Amino acid sequence: MKTDLKTNIKFYQVSNRYYRPENEIELASLTRYEKVTTRVEESAEQGARIAALEVANIINKCIESKGRCVIGFGAGRYVFKVYDELVKLYFADKVSFADVVAFNLSELCGDNDMSLHRLIQEQLYAKVDIEPDKIHTINNLEAIDNAHELCKAYEREILEAGGLDLVLCDLNNDGSIAYNEPGSARDSACRLMLLGSESRTRVAEVFQSDTAPKTAVTLGIGNILKADKVICVAWDEDSANALFNTIEGKMTDLVPASFLQVHNDAQIIADLDAASHLTRISYPWKVTSCEWNDHLIRRAIVWLCEQTGKPVLKLTNKDYNDYGLSELVALYDSAYNVNIKIFNDLQHTITGWPGGKPNADDTYRPEREKPYPKRVLVFSPHPDDVVVSMGGTVRRLVQQGHDVRIAFQTDGDVAVSDEDLMRNLILAERVMRQYEPERNVHFIQQMREKLNDRSNASEEDNAIRYFKGSIILSEAYMACRQMGVPRENLYDLRMPFYTNDPHGQGKLTDEDVAVVQNLILQVKPHQIFIDNDLVDPNGVHMRASGAVMHALDNLKDEEFMRDCRVWMYRGQWGQWDVDHVEMAVPMSPEEFSDKRDAILKFQSQIHDAPFRTGTDGKLSWQRSIERNRDLAEVYQRLGLATYEAIEAFVQYRFRNE
Repeated sequence: MKTDLKTNIKFYQVSNRYYRPENEIELASLTRYEKVTTRVEESAEQGARIAALEVANIINKCIESKGRCVIGFGAGRYVFKVYDELVKLYFADKVSFADVVAFNLSELCGDNDMSLHRLIQEQLYAKVDIEPDKIHTINNLEAIDNAHELCKAYEREILEAGGLDLVLCDLNNDGSIAYNEPGSARDSACRLMLLGSESRTRVAEVFQSDTAPKTAVTLGIGNILKADKVICVAWDEDSANALFNTIEGKMTDLVPASFLQVHNDAQIIADLDAASHLTRISYPWKVTSCEWNDHLIRRAIVWLCEQTGKPVLKLTNKDYNDYGLSELVALYDSAYNVNIKIFNDLQHTITGWPGGKPNADDTYRPEREKPYPKRVLVFSPHPDDVVVSMGGTVRRLVQQGHDVRIAFQTDGDVAVSDEDLMRNLILAERVMRQYEPERNVHFIQQMREKLNDRSNASEEDNAIRYFKGSIILSEAYMACRQMGVPRENLYDLRMPFYTNDPHGQGKLTDEDVAVVQNLILQVKPHQIFIDNDLVDPNGVHMRASGAVMHALDNLKDEEFMRDCRVWMYRGQWGQWDVDHVEMAVPMSPEEFSDKRDAILKFQSQIHDAPFRTGTDGKLSWQRSIERNRDLAEVYQRLGLATYEAIEAFVQYRFRNE
């Protein structure tokens, strides 16, 4: 199975020159705002290979010069990719770990089943020739009762080994490194830390558990800064804010990784997703002359409108000159010409016909006129995603005569609370006692007893999971009915990666891809919509969409796929930037109200769903509809028509397009 089809989501505005400069002079210009040496690679796989080569080079040099290399190893999800590459280098005889002295950067407290040492052992130590007596860690069972003495002893062990030659860690999306939570001081030492909610969520995800330890022992920022070399890795879009704040932001204890700015040999290796907010990637005109294309020009003009507070058609030559965009004026002879080009470009993204308008010139429309009507297949990772993220568009497609099918890739049972299940069990038992007094009442009572005593339940009971999934699926059926999609057009795929894992976080396999592929072959759609909320903290969206991408890759040469266009939506966890938007579907106040009514069919998700985002505790569906309104306001500020809300889409293109 191909491992990274996300690269099919092209970075139109990013030239290789912005992250692979040809010489040191150009590099110096590009990185003028960056306070930590940063290397950007196109993918996480490429970045991990580069990081592994750096580590191997340091190991070989240290062993050659002094006979050993002392390394502090992190245990975050991003650094595991580097360990995979180090193992490959070891088997290729490019590096040996026989003279490496290892110190784990951190360890969770009080639970041997959740041991970071065990993770590193499985990922790296057990696969290379490192000697067991050269691996140092902290006893997680003793740490809570004797943390101070253990930490001091651990620091002495590092000193006795000669100090750290290298620290290899990853950047967390809250700006922490190791378990130095926001608020950690620059000179902090090895210590016991109380873990914040984001750290505990990461731990629970790594160990596929509903709970996580509340404390951990970690080497402090001060310990890490004493290392001769620090290599920190960051992948994926959810790291973008933290990476920007670390590299270009002010040094602050609210972003502990920002203290790497004072280290004389720290390096960050990131993929394009993680680096997407850096100035040279996001706003390259501020640091160099640009290789202008339509998407980068649109991005620049949207930015210029934000800086000046003007709509597109009111920008002047002086505005372009004052904000460093005189290149565009020279390229197009005048601000007016640029303005008209971008205004028309933005105008052409807006359509009230997401399936294409029949008997109309489609030259400047996002979707083609024919065939009409279209068979439309929408993939929804959880049952509520399609309604929350593109409910208005689905309603339009149905009203305009298209054959809309919706595939629920998982039943979303993890998002249903025990309280909601209990409420439905009480209802089911009451009805059964009235009309079927001898049938299944005992089964319902057993489920209620299990819910009342969850203390001994290590894994979710299959019957409980099925009942929870049935709750949210029944809500989805009603929501789709609200949008006009009949029950017979809904598919419950129950993808194995989710259904067969007790926490819904199994590994994506060919079996999952086959489920999706078979449905696509059955429907032979003219239009496919897939989710691109790849920063979902639980990873379900990434796995579900990954299965669709793999299926599309397998089917791309099929005859019917030549007449199929694939669109990506966001909503639950993010929104497309305006410069990426290729199809914007507006909603009137009445249409937006209909979308809200459909969302409200998901009663299990309205008030007490487990996934909340931001400091205000809002649910993801609340943020999604806010994003719809915000995007409409952005279009309005740019001088386009005024709408109540807008749903946005980006086309998914295959490599050969």
